Amino acid sequence: MRLFSIILLSAFVSFLDINAQGTDITAKQTNGQNNIIGLNIGNFAPELDFPDPNGDNIKLSSLKGSVVLIDFWASWCGPCRRENPNVVAAYKKYSNSKFKDAKGFKIYSVSLDKSKDAWKSAIKQDKLEWEEHVSDLKYWSSEGARIYGVRGIPYNFLLDSDGKIIAKNLKGIRLHQELDKLVKSL
Repeated sequence: MRLFSIILLSAFVSFLDINAQGTDITAKQTNGQNNIIGLNIGNFAPELDFPDPNGDNIKLSSLKGSVVLIDFWASWCGPCRRENPNVVAAYKKYSNSKFKDAKGFKIYSVSLDKSKDAWKSAIKQDKLEWEEHVSDLKYWSSEGARIYGVRGIPYNFLLDSDGKIIAKNLKGIRLHQELDKLVKSL
């Protein structure tokens, strides 16, 4: 009886997990093709639209045409702060590169901070010199983290110029290796 209960509970949890994964996935029709918006490689990335440190909203879709790294991080996150020099190096190396099928490289930083001052201070301290920094200042209740299923940071998604996810969770040299595949010339 105990084994049957465990099997039944496992099936129920699997059913809930499948349904939960489908909540943010939609299909759109473009030129006769179905394009799935989701979180898997090959899916179009879900839209994000959050305020920058000045209170002006920045939409992820405004970066379409560029290769985009969506970078989830926070000022209070030690591993994030240790990864930031690598992200900065990638930005410096690739922001002026010529890409095969994109007009450039952008970083869309989504902070899971709850303090605006700490967030702005970390941007300055870590020399995160790109303009696309956003946060709803909701900590782990961040809407962006919920939409993207982020349960640990740092975490990122690499998008092609059409907004399709081409890689996830790139850290260290792996970020540079993935970007190298897309570059025509440095």
